[in-house]
Amino acid sequence: MRNTFTKEERLCARKRIDTLFKSGSSFVLYPFRIVFVLEKNSETAILPPCQSIISVSKRRFKKAVDRNTIKRMMRESYRLQKSNDLIPFLLKHNVTLYLAIQYVGKQILTYDVFHAAMNKMLKKLQDECAGTYLEKRN
Repeated sequence: MRNTFTKEERLCARKRIDTLFKSGSSFVLYPFRIVFVLEKNSETAILPPCQSIISVSKRRFKKAVDRNTIKRMMRESYRLQKSNDLIPFLLKHNVTLYLAIQYVGKQILTYDVFHAAMNKMLKKLQDECAGTYLEKRN
């Protein structure tokens, strides 16, 4: 599987974003806050298994340069690690994940810290999805 983060993998639909923030589950794993919703796929769905939003607060980081730097590091670490465990899990269970990753840290961290935190976050997200998915099935 290629490590890409294409337009189809970005969550842009207003209705889905509203649903995500109104009825989604969330957890905080410093320096990220994660909001997610699992949706069962229909047999004819062509959507990617995961659509996501990456955001950084304008209140905490006034300069656009800082916000963009953080978003670039978040996107890159997400892009490299999502296909390890998360995407195969979603494909196996035939579900679509809508995901918002928000940065809640107070300063800009190094890329190594982002990479390690993203790895932890994706593992916890997979556990949360497994719990949510198994609850809905039973």
